[in-house]
Amino acid sequence: MAISFKEFPWYIQALVFVALAILLIAAGLYVPGLPVSTARAELQALHDQDTKLNQEVSALQVYERRYAEFQQEMAALNKQIDTLKTIVPENKETDEFMRLLEGAAAASGVQVRKLVAQAVVSRDYHYEMPFQIQIDGPYYAIVDFFARLSRLSRIINVNDLRFDGLGDGKSAYPVRPNTTVSGSCTITTFFTTSAPAAPPAGSRTATRPGATVAK
Repeated sequence: MAISFKEFPWYIQALVFVALAILLIAAGLYVPGLPVSTARAELQALHDQDTKLNQEVSALQVYERRYAEFQQEMAALNKQIDTLKTIVPENKETDEFMRLLEGAAAASGVQVRKLVAQAVVSRDYHYEMPFQIQIDGPYYAIVDFFARLSRLSRIINVNDLRFDGLGDGKSAYPVRPNTTVSGSCTITTFFTTSAPAAPPAGSRTATRPGATVAK
């Protein structure tokens, strides 16, 4: 005689319902093609993608932390470049060079009589711009003049230095009463960018009385 399911004790019925629920849940999770299984696979793919992105973000955070360091390094390098451009400018900047020279001479009490531009000399990484200069003044004033040149922001080399006394005091230029020495030398400064050839030599009156400058 068949027994109806309803005739089983209540706890047996409960166990059967629980077993059916577990079976249905397991089928939904693991049987391919069912909505729950598909959603579970998509969730796992998203989780894997999230893990990969987190790893990439962690790797990029190293560069983010170093970004401030990079900025400081770039600022320091730019400052060095600006300093180098002051020491060895890109262009001739002849007018600025003459102002520096005249400023050093005026501060030392030295008279610049001639400033003659020589031919620009090309080197591997820069250009040399020499000038033949003639000066006069008290001996220690001339020494101070060259000391001031050595402290200028722009690099200036002094070569072929010659000193002569005034002798009987006669000179081609009117001199100050305390002038004792006349000298000449080659002053060379530098720049980095190629420039057109210098025009034919000529002369003009400089900013200080009694001095001529040839370009």
